[in-house]
Amino acid sequence: MVTMENGSEPTRLLLATLTVLTVVSGTVDAVSYLGLGHVFTANMTGNVVFLGFAAAGAPGFSIAASLVSLGSFLLGAAAAGRIIAHVASRRRWLLIAMSTEGLFTGLAAAMSAVHHGAIASGSGRYTVIALLAVAMGVRNATVRRLSVSDVTTTVLTMTLTGLAADSTLAGGTNPKVARRSSAVAAMLVGALVGAVLYLHTGATWPLLVVAVTVLATTVVFARHPGSREMDT
Repeated sequence: MVTMENGSEPTRLLLATLTVLTVVSGTVDAVSYLGLGHVFTANMTGNVVFLGFAAAGAPGFSIAASLVSLGSFLLGAAAAGRIIAHVASRRRWLLIAMSTEGLFTGLAAAMSAVHHGAIASGSGRYTVIALLAVAMGVRNATVRRLSVSDVTTTVLTMTLTGLAADSTLAGGTNPKVARRSSAVAAMLVGALVGAVLYLHTGATWPLLVVAVTVLATTVVFARHPGSREMDT
């Protein structure tokens, strides 16, 4: 049984919402890596590794870009931590996080449009990195406090580990195999969609799609009666 921080099971609505956000993460990091010059704005493990590559002088990697992404992500996570400390409602945590993500991603799309989708260099690049990383920091801190196991929305290492370590091949019973597989598939689909859109249209359209998707998901979640079960 998968439980949340307060010991209750996550609702289907919450799981579906987190799955959508996982798809979004794949799209955001596809645009970030392909369009912002070998940097991630959702997967911070990758940025730490990239920082090491850049420090060693490997071509195509930027110390500044990695640091901007890491610093902005931490800023967003810290801001979310303060909000969570002062807001009792878990439902409101997620609504605030998704609204912030949709707004900041929309601003990133607007910045990309100003630069005609070419944001791999210059000040626009760092602005877009910062906007996306702040949004992802807010979201990650929020999802972390919701504590739905195997659905972190941005990283898959432990999810994949669970799939293998708990499989029948390893002597296990394949617990939560559907949920874990769905998370992996969602990230893959998001990355595929993000890469295709970026390669054919530039950075603006995939970022706009992300912003609209997140804001639409926020509205659906807020209006759905099931969302209020999070605070019961």
